[in-house]
Amino acid sequence: MNHRALREPVSPSTETPETEMHALLRKPLPAVAAPAWTGSALGTVVQSLSDGRFVVEPQSGGAPWHCPRAASCLLQPAVGDVVLVAGPQREQLFLIAVVTQADPSQSQLVAEGDLTIRSRRGGIALQASMFALQADKASVDITDMAYRGAEVRVTTLVARFVGRTLETVLDRLSLLTRSSFRLTEEVEQVRAGQIDMQAAQSLRLHAKNTFVTSQALVKVDAEQIHMG
Repeated sequence: MNHRALREPVSPSTETPETEMHALLRKPLPAVAAPAWTGSALGTVVQSLSDGRFVVEPQSGGAPWHCPRAASCLLQPAVGDVVLVAGPQREQLFLIAVVTQADPSQSQLVAEGDLTIRSRRGGIALQASMFALQADKASVDITDMAYRGAEVRVTTLVARFVGRTLETVLDRLSLLTRSSFRLTEEVEQVRAGQIDMQAAQSLRLHAKNTFVTSQALVKVDAEQIHMG
């Protein structure tokens, strides 16, 4: 009797090998890298520091920036303004421009030192519904000036006018003073339709030669009249 060698089938293993997908799922996620710095970005001003720098929150997220204001940015940034910052790296940024103001009704042009506005070929015009100028000292040097307005009010403690010629053309002149002194070295002339002079105490006219003339009538009236 021939016996055949019987081969028993090998039963498959109960343990399933890990797939590549399972291995990938078990790997930790890589850290999200910060976006590469492009040289400039937009942000929002959240604080103004006492040293002149501004705390700017990036629109793309991340840690806030501490940026000094660039010399080219004359418009003073305010909290809430959208600004443009630029620099060679994130640790060295400058606030170079105000893109959008949180309150457009309030604007300030600020310079750390002397500021000169100059037009080499054209003119400079200021136009507004109200104009206010405030300074400790002011100096105006103008070759030829023309002023036109409806009304002028001047309030000052001391006023001095020094010039060669003064011409005033008025419809009416009113002058109220506690004391008045006028000195004319040469000739003083007055031409009027009528002259009315009245003094509460005394009136004195004195000259080397005095002439009182009239075409029709000369009247001298007093309780006492002394001649000579």
